Amino acid sequence: MTASLIIDGVPVADYRTGDDLPADLAPRPHLHPVRTRAGLVLTAERPADHRHHLGLSLAVSDVNGDNYWGGRSFRRGQGSLPLDNHGRQLRRTVRITETAIEERLDWQDRAGEVVITEQRMITARPLDEESWSLDWSSELRAERPVRIASSAVNGRPGAGYGGIFWRFPDVGRTEVTSPLGDGAEAIHERRATWIAVRHQAPDGRSGTVVLTEPGSRDPWFVRDSGYVGCCPAPASTAAVELAPGEVLQCRLGAVVLDGWHTDPELLTGRLVRAGS
Repeated sequence: MTASLIIDGVPVADYRTGDDLPADLAPRPHLHPVRTRAGLVLTAERPADHRHHLGLSLAVSDVNGDNYWGGRSFRRGQGSLPLDNHGRQLRRTVRITETAIEERLDWQDRAGEVVITEQRMITARPLDEESWSLDWSSELRAERPVRIASSAVNGRPGAGYGGIFWRFPDVGRTEVTSPLGDGAEAIHERRATWIAVRHQAPDGRSGTVVLTEPGSRDPWFVRDSGYVGCCPAPASTAAVELAPGEVLQCRLGAVVLDGWHTDPELLTGRLVRAGS
């Protein structure tokens, strides 16, 4: 099942349940394609380099030892392993309008047991003729004792990925910048109020995405070598432990603009207009 977020009659993002995905991709609902108002696609789904990257999705690599990210699992002292340990996110209820998706999800482990229940809200709204804003907010409630970790926590330096992860297109020119400097090295594993990712497609069209995590609570995972992707990463350097009933809040705000924008004042101004 696919639903679209629509602004002024034009689809700007498609939301897919992921029900038809193979188990080793950690099936989950995700947004793809996410587009500028002029139609430029700014996400990648199942790219050749990482088949488990699904546009914009909430994914983590280790929940009680099970993989909700997809692909291989990293184990301390053993390295990256192709394990049969993939979980999935299953929709229980959903309410969809042109500009909002409200959903209740069960995170099921490989045995089919519910480990986490999630309340998810995704909204879109126009800012002007060349930009729109996206907000993704999720509450993850532990149904049993839960330990959320990352490959970095499990012994792979720099691999703290996991959270509301945006995978950018794998063809064309893409650059990352932030208030801390240009490139992934300037921001990776650090906190910042925003990250801007500029992308130019092979046909010359370009778009800019400004990402923010309200509150700047978590360090960012950012990569711009081999592929471009980023997310606020709650388990970047330490595991998150939840007792039954405890909640982990995950949130990502984005402003999606047509054009290649480098002016920090313009970018932060759009964030202010978006309320991020």
